[in-house]
Amino acid sequence: MYKKILTILLLTGIAFSQQKIGVVFSEKIRLDFEEFKDVEQQLQLDLEVIQKEYQSMATELDSMVKEYEQQSLMMSEELKKAKEQDIVDMNNSLQSYQMSKVGPNGELTRKQAQLEFELVEKFKAAVNAVAISKGFDLIVDGSQASLYTKPTIDLTDDVLYELRKTDQASE
Repeated sequence: MYKKILTILLLTGIAFSQQKIGVVFSEKIRLDFEEFKDVEQQLQLDLEVIQKEYQSMATELDSMVKEYEQQSLMMSEELKKAKEQDIVDMNNSLQSYQMSKVGPNGELTRKQAQLEFELVEKFKAAVNAVAISKGFDLIVDGSQASLYTKPTIDLTDDVLYELRKTDQASE
């Protein structure tokens, strides 16, 4: 049993020793590639606009509730019910707005997913270009579990260069 495991490990080691393996630190790329920062800023600005609109609607709802509480004793039953319905409608509008903008299928959520997908595709294309041009068989993400990486197999700067080159060509 132990001999079989040792043989498998030895054969796996031999197979990997014949492979040219590189490492890319995706976290460094996320921090150093300007387009990642631009996307984060764009999403942050969009979120701020949504928050301001939401806050404006919440303030309006709060005013409606205060006005109702102050004047409810002097209102007819018919007017009370109308004002209560206005408050319920405004509250529903507020919740609906929030879901349509930042809910699971909201506008901002979809935009974020689309922008992230586009960036990941660019990242993959850059990694593939570096792997092909430098003859690597396997490139792994060192951000996930690398405690040490031999500097000669770290391709992060090459991928950053490729991303920037591709980014400048598309401008």
